[in-house]
Amino acid sequence: MRFAVESWSPEYGSPTESMGLTDSSGPVDPWVESDVGDWAPRVPDPAAEPFASVAFVDGVRRVEANVFITGTDGLVRQGICASYAAGVVHCGARATVVAAEVRRGLFAPADGADTLVTRHGRFDLHPTTSDEPDVLSLRLQRAMGELESEVAAAATEHHAVDAVVVDGPLRLGLHRPGFIGYVKTHHAAYGPPLVRDIVTRLGCGERTPLLLLDGPVARYSWYLRLPCSVAHGWDGIVRLEAAADTAVAAAVVLADRVACTLARFASVPHKDPRAPQNLVPIGGLERDLRHRLGDPQLLLRSLRLAAVTTPREGPGPAGSVPT
Repeated sequence: MRFAVESWSPEYGSPTESMGLTDSSGPVDPWVESDVGDWAPRVPDPAAEPFASVAFVDGVRRVEANVFITGTDGLVRQGICASYAAGVVHCGARATVVAAEVRRGLFAPADGADTLVTRHGRFDLHPTTSDEPDVLSLRLQRAMGELESEVAAAATEHHAVDAVVVDGPLRLGLHRPGFIGYVKTHHAAYGPPLVRDIVTRLGCGERTPLLLLDGPVARYSWYLRLPCSVAHGWDGIVRLEAAADTAVAAAVVLADRVACTLARFASVPHKDPRAPQNLVPIGGLERDLRHRLGDPQLLLRSLRLAAVTTPREGPGPAGSVPT
């Protein structure tokens, strides 16, 4: 029997669903850089220079408690109280966290819910369309993404950098010059099967030709294999995005410079359970942000105390925190 072991720790799932990727919903043009006959792994131009100054943007989240809220109709609905944070680490001569912000929220259907004020934190209401767990989780993820966009915009206004690497696909508002979307996990297939075939054939440091993805905002995209011990075809693969507001030739130069830059920051398995995709500066930023979230036991106790002292009738949230 031949098999390969995923480099990521199982607690983080798998970085790819390569055995069953679903086709992307938007139009894709895979031939903007190379025709079908020339689609092959690309070695970055030897003249390409890594960026001297790079900012990395990421966020973390943590569910503090599941709560139950009684609505005006008498029905009990579920919600979650969560803390989330986003920050920016600037890497030049040294790595420095230049922005970090923590927020807390109550994610639940609006009926009967309101902002929760506790001794150790204020949980602002984020109304959801239902109390299904997936809906609550996605709303929390969206709130964290919005915060990432805010801190990225604010930090880069005050710190000059050559490139900004943001976690995940480029969201609306981040399609700016020098902003790069960094996708560690793969759920969708872009382009024809040839694209996936070439991805599995990439050597370390090599990239695919560019694709053009259409949507609310057009963007270039390409795949890159970071330095790693390749055990299977999708080992160390990340997908990058950049705004399609330049000529293809300029985007090719950008893709080559990004490849040279990110290779310097790839993590290693004995230091990060999501190596090599969880870049070293991002791993350090995540640890800093998790520390800023505060003591989870203290926050849970303050939520339980607030639930006990909240009136069960009348305006405001009538809820309880499970023990």
